[in-house]
Amino acid sequence: MPVRDGNGLTAMYGLSGRVALVTGSVRGLGYEIARGLAQAGARVLMNGRDPATLGRAVEELRAHALDVHAVCFDATDPDRAAAVLEQHPPVDVLVNNVGHRDRRGLAEITPEALNRLLQVHVVAAYALSRQVATGLIERAAPGAIVNVSSVIGQLGRRGDVGYPVAKAAVEGMTRVLAAELGEHRIRVNAVAPGTFATETNAPLAQDPKWQRWLQRRTSLGRWGRPHEIAGAVVFLAGPSAEFITGQTIMVDGGMTTTF
Repeated sequence: MPVRDGNGLTAMYGLSGRVALVTGSVRGLGYEIARGLAQAGARVLMNGRDPATLGRAVEELRAHALDVHAVCFDATDPDRAAAVLEQHPPVDVLVNNVGHRDRRGLAEITPEALNRLLQVHVVAAYALSRQVATGLIERAAPGAIVNVSSVIGQLGRRGDVGYPVAKAAVEGMTRVLAAELGEHRIRVNAVAPGTFATETNAPLAQDPKWQRWLQRRTSLGRWGRPHEIAGAVVFLAGPSAEFITGQTIMVDGGMTTTF
C-alpha cells in the first residue's frame, strides 16, 4: 500500500530506500531519468563508459544534494557490469536506456551493422535485466525494470531500418520478461520517447523545417523537453504502478495518435 507523508498526502511516487541503475545516463534522456529517480528518493547508480564524462555528470547532480554514484562499464560487457555492480548495494530498479543510432536504409545498413544495434539495444538490456532479476529473486524482493524504447518501434520510416527493428525487439522483450517475472513481483515496462530536444538533436531542434513538421505531426506541436521523460519512468518504477506490467507508455506529444 502507498504510504502517507506528514501532511496526510499519499506519497505515491516515492522511491526512498530503493537502488536504481540507469544505463547510459551521462547525458540526454538517461541523465534526466537519473535525476528524476534521485529526486524521488532513490539511490541512483549512473552509468557510462568514460570515467571523466561519467564523473562530471555525477558531480553535477550531487551539487543538488542528490544521492547518485558512478558505475563505469560498457553495458555490452555483462561480466564487467556484474563485477562493478557487486561493489554497490543490490539494484531494485533497472532502467535500460543505453543505445545508439544508425539512420540508414536497406541498401546501406549491413547485417553486421544491424547486429551491432541489436547487441546494444536488445542483448545488453536482456543480460542486465537477467542479472538484476536473478538478484531480486534471490533476495525475494520486488523490483521494476523499465526499458527505453522509441515511437519508431511501432512506426516505420524509409531510410531508417535498424533502429526500428531494435526498438520493436525491446518492446517484445518487455512483454515476455513481464510474463516471466510477474510471479516474482518484478514488473517490466517500457517508455517510448518521441522527438526530444536532447544534445544529440540540438541541430534539428533549431531547424524551422523540423519545427513545422512537429506542429503538423504531433498533438502538442513541439519538441519534447528532456526532463519530460523522467515522470513516466519514476511512475513505472514506483508504487503507483504496482499493478502495471508488460506495457509501453508513449511519451511522444501525441505523435503516434495524430495523423
